[in-house]
Amino acid sequence: MESFFKLRENRTKVSTEIMAGVTTFFAMSYILFVNPQILSLTGMPSQAVFLATIIAASIGTLVMGLFANVPYALAPGMGLNAFFTYTVCFALGFTWQEGLALVFICGLINILITITRVRKLIITAIPESLQHAMGGGIGVFIAYIGIKNAGFLQFTSDANSITSVNGQAFNAAQTTYKGGIQSIVSGGGIVPALVNFSQSGALLALIGLALIIVLLVKKVPGAVLISIFAITLLGIPFGITNLKISSADSLAHSFQQLGVTFGAAFSSKGMGSLFSSLDRLPLVLMTIFAFSFSDTFDTLGTFIGTGRRTGIFSDADEQALENGHGFSSKMDKALFADSIATSIGAIVGTSNTTTYVESTAGIGAGGRTGLTSVVTAILFLLSSLFAPLIAIVPTQAIAPALIAVGIMMMGAFKNIDWDDLAEAIPAFMASIFMGLCYNISYGIAAGFITYCLIKLVTGKRKEVHPILWIVSLLFVVNFVLLALL
Repeated sequence: MESFFKLRENRTKVSTEIMAGVTTFFAMSYILFVNPQILSLTGMPSQAVFLATIIAASIGTLVMGLFANVPYALAPGMGLNAFFTYTVCFALGFTWQEGLALVFICGLINILITITRVRKLIITAIPESLQHAMGGGIGVFIAYIGIKNAGFLQFTSDANSITSVNGQAFNAAQTTYKGGIQSIVSGGGIVPALVNFSQSGALLALIGLALIIVLLVKKVPGAVLISIFAITLLGIPFGITNLKISSADSLAHSFQQLGVTFGAAFSSKGMGSLFSSLDRLPLVLMTIFAFSFSDTFDTLGTFIGTGRRTGIFSDADEQALENGHGFSSKMDKALFADSIATSIGAIVGTSNTTTYVESTAGIGAGGRTGLTSVVTAILFLLSSLFAPLIAIVPTQAIAPALIAVGIMMMGAFKNIDWDDLAEAIPAFMASIFMGLCYNISYGIAAGFITYCLIKLVTGKRKEVHPILWIVSLLFVVNFVLLALL
């Protein structure tokens, strides 16, 4: 194990890697319950999606750990599953089988651009200042996820600001909704505020935040995991940790339902129907492009932003990425592991599988090698048997860990020259939009487009790598397509 994962070389040990793997799993285990809830709205069997989520996460994460030897975990991506349900199926009218076919094709595209070095070229074209901004921006993003999940914030929206309910235009006269209210989109009229901490959940998370701060400052080993377990136990008298085991469907029944989604992408209702009409071909291609573009830059943002800051990808790795051939660097291998996961997920029955930014929780707990990922993958597999027990860990126990990790990630901002507005403005746009838009890709887009614009108006357009011009233009095209969709 020492020689395979190179633990000593990465200045870590087995116990630390196991603890980090457990931390990563708990930080992202919510996807086991959220993904089926979202995708089942399309008509997919929820228990089948539950197992598909486990299979996609386990295989993708295992390949990441064994092949790339880096501590990242994968699972069906939040945001991408909402795009699958509300845009692809509800708004555009694709069936869920056709949606899975679209995701499978997206995965093939990701594999192609990885093998042909397109992803490599994009990475090497990104200026160092923007790479640091992406790292700090992911810190903002993670911390904001933690603050929101902790229940520290409340949002007020006036009726005039609501634009849609359940993906449909809002009608103030409508008082009932079939299946209840699933989602609300509000415009600029929404105002965030701090809660008054009278709610037991927010108070528990606040105690957890104080605990993890003390543990980290005192440099207690395993601070993140200790905090998660302590707050889970403290949540019992608070009435937050629910010890009542739900009567979930049996594992056997779940496998029966998996038969409905497994391979559905290639059925007559999937791939066979997707290209049956030439009239719909432009819409199909536009949707594939939107899927692939978001998936690609979510992954690149996570790797670049966290790898440089934590030292997962060293200077030697970056040099190997630029000058090497084949899979000569850890980044090459990590990108390939990520690229195959989406197609695997589509085969078993889930939306795009991508590298999770919550992996930084395990990295923050000391994870440095693929052993962390292997542990996380094993826990995902075991979760098929113990899902009700996993559900016991409350969100309020995970939220403080995400806030703490976000704070550590924001240290990347110190490497940006804030006195130079030509660097500061793109860095600000990338980092703030990444967090407040709740989307890594949108932050990267804001940074890239602003950077190119500044270089253009200052007469320094030749300083911009041609790849960056192309990617920025593609981002603009992507936004136009999303508007048309």
